[in-house]
Amino acid sequence: MGEGWASVPGYTYGAGEVARSPLSLEDLELLKRTVLFTEEDERYLRMAGDVLEGQAEQILDLWYDFVGSNPHLLYYFSDAETGEPNSEYLARVRERFGRWILDTCRRRYDQEWLDYQYEIALRHTRAKKNETDEAYDTPEYIPLRYLVAFIYPITATIKSFLANGGHGPEEVDKMHDAWFKSVVLGVTLWSQPYAKEGDF
Repeated sequence: MGEGWASVPGYTYGAGEVARSPLSLEDLELLKRTVLFTEEDERYLRMAGDVLEGQAEQILDLWYDFVGSNPHLLYYFSDAETGEPNSEYLARVRERFGRWILDTCRRRYDQEWLDYQYEIALRHTRAKKNETDEAYDTPEYIPLRYLVAFIYPITATIKSFLANGGHGPEEVDKMHDAWFKSVVLGVTLWSQPYAKEGDF
């Protein structure tokens, strides 16, 4: 995967077409404090990125097997009428999901990162789902409940991969805690477009 991110379909991190998040960097700092996300977590996420980069395809295989074995989740990547999975859509999303693993670990959580979390959020809602990949045959949004519920599998399954880097149990735990905090932070931000105006 490396730094060949420019070739990832629909990956627009830092691009001009990404809308600015309605939240401020001060809002982000308060959320980081709320999930106890610290500079130490940033260091352990960078460490996690080094461990996970070479395992990204295996991680994606595991996550895609999970989605594929749950028809109620696969539904959102399938033709709404026939129920047939849209393989091109799944493949394009998979590449971005792989990039997201590395972004989670290596990007600075600055304005560009905050804006891209908003872009990811919109791509799950009626506002933008299917547009990036022209997958107009699939359902028009993913319910918020599945974004929130997905926190657990995305967090629980990553620990065994973090343990493959030759680090001791304490460092693995710290990498895993940092990953968990970041995933909660991200999904919290992805929830924003689902909330009634003024309620988030």
